[in-house]
Amino acid sequence: MTANHTVIVIGGGQAGLSISWHLTQRGVEHVVLERDTIAHEWKDSRWDNFTLVTPNWQCSLPGFSYDGDDPDGFMKRDEVYEFVLRYAQSFDAPVREHVSVLAARRGQPRFGDPDEAAGFDLDTTAGPMHAEHIVVAIGGYHIPTIPRFAEKLPPSITQIHSSQYRGSHQFPDGDVLVVGTGQSGAQIAEDLHVDGRGVHLVAGTAPRVARFYRGRDCVAWLHDMGTYDVPIENQPGGVGKRENTNHYVTGRDGGRDIDLRAFATEGMRLYGRLMGVDDGTLRFAPTLEASLDSADAVAESIKDSIDAYIEREGISAPTEARYVPVWRPETETTELDLADAGITAVVWSVGFRTDYSWLEVGAFDGQGHPTHNRGVTAVPGLYFLGLPWQHTWGSGRFASVARDAEFLADAIGLEISAAQPERSTV
Repeated sequence: MTANHTVIVIGGGQAGLSISWHLTQRGVEHVVLERDTIAHEWKDSRWDNFTLVTPNWQCSLPGFSYDGDDPDGFMKRDEVYEFVLRYAQSFDAPVREHVSVLAARRGQPRFGDPDEAAGFDLDTTAGPMHAEHIVVAIGGYHIPTIPRFAEKLPPSITQIHSSQYRGSHQFPDGDVLVVGTGQSGAQIAEDLHVDGRGVHLVAGTAPRVARFYRGRDCVAWLHDMGTYDVPIENQPGGVGKRENTNHYVTGRDGGRDIDLRAFATEGMRLYGRLMGVDDGTLRFAPTLEASLDSADAVAESIKDSIDAYIEREGISAPTEARYVPVWRPETETTELDLADAGITAVVWSVGFRTDYSWLEVGAFDGQGHPTHNRGVTAVPGLYFLGLPWQHTWGSGRFASVARDAEFLADAIGLEISAAQPERSTV
């Protein structure tokens, strides 16, 4: 027997729970399907010393906000998990755990009109289901990416993706190579470095941001400036922003910069872009200095924006000297023998691929990314939530996920209302 629902939300993380709260407030019947358990990604896909990089005061979901005693601090992994779990419990979210969606497709034609599909038919591990609307709230990070030349590394080298990293205890004795300097890669390199491991870090093109500037967290300045609220269509590059890498910084120990140059002065080895592997030897492009300079330039440009805002608004704030690079590579290393360097493990922090193969509808571009406007697709009744840059830079943060959820809940409500007169005449 097919279970029928007005709305099926796929994904039981903060995004799926946020729209569930709004649908509950509106009296819209729905169910949230979660393949594992509520908010499990926070516990299962983060390392032991993980902290948020956004301050706790930004952790605000619909009808629920951070209520701890450290609003300017940064919640640790287990604290974030408990926060989201308490949120689900606060309104008795209708979540069905351990239910996976195997396939979803347009429903059968209604009223005898072959061009008028009736909602969606879903194959799930709990049996067939039907929904008039579905909200896909599973984010955009599905399949860990590992380059093909990883297969050429000697079998003695332990290799994991950043999503599998928990701590240095996972690795045999020896140095660790971290590939990638996005948020995860930079923080994992820091974690290993602080733990006393020898670290080799392959720097990419990720930008960085200072933790604090002129007396405040940079996030607080940017929040007040409205930076996180600028729609993607008003950003330089438009929707191309969705491919951008997040700035690296850390919330560890109360929050601080991640300065790769400072790590280098403490013994961390830095390299340019990894080009390949031959007979246990890594090949690098001579891009390290350019990568470091580019990351610093972004951080300083953010400070420029803050300075301009302070002056424009007449805000009293302490002055602060600008960053001066503490290290530059004397030469660029282009080859490295793994055995000679004592490297016994590699952490690949080079991103993820999307996987919507189970969603059998025409709502994707040529690279498998959803095509949408603020989460609304051209397919009636199909919505996405929790995507990076879904509407603004802030869409990847708790508070703006809440706002995006409200927008979609309103859209669903309008669609339901528009369909009611039609149904009443049948």
